[in-house]
Amino acid sequence: MNTNTCTLENLNATKPHDVARPLNAQIMSSKITSSLRQASNRLARERRTIEAMIHIYCRDHHEGGLCPECQGLLNYANVRLDRCRFGTEKPTCANCPVHCYRPERREQVKKVMRYAGPRMLWEHPILSLRHWIDGWRTAPVGYNS
Repeated sequence: MNTNTCTLENLNATKPHDVARPLNAQIMSSKITSSLRQASNRLARERRTIEAMIHIYCRDHHEGGLCPECQGLLNYANVRLDRCRFGTEKPTCANCPVHCYRPERREQVKKVMRYAGPRMLWEHPILSLRHWIDGWRTAPVGYNS
């Protein structure tokens, strides 16, 4: 039998934690993984926050579920988050030096946030608190405008 073939037994025999790595590499890898996880959690939380705000606004101003206009705004906001030049270092939009929303969409989002912001404290207190804390985040220094 050929011992170089790739079998399930061979793969199970060499699990990532079985491979000896220097302690510094393990610590660095752990810090990077933790940082990436926090950053992706941050962007996911930003998405949940804007979605919750749009849902509150639409529920109180329009009939039924999410209307096409509000769904379009939510889709636009998600595209803007996907394309944010700061990526994982993204500050809250209020603290961002780059205004990536078109002027008419920016006005729509301001209107939604002015209405839904205070109501978020009652309906989504944890998201509200985290968004408030994220508001202390500043844009990275030395970005290319």
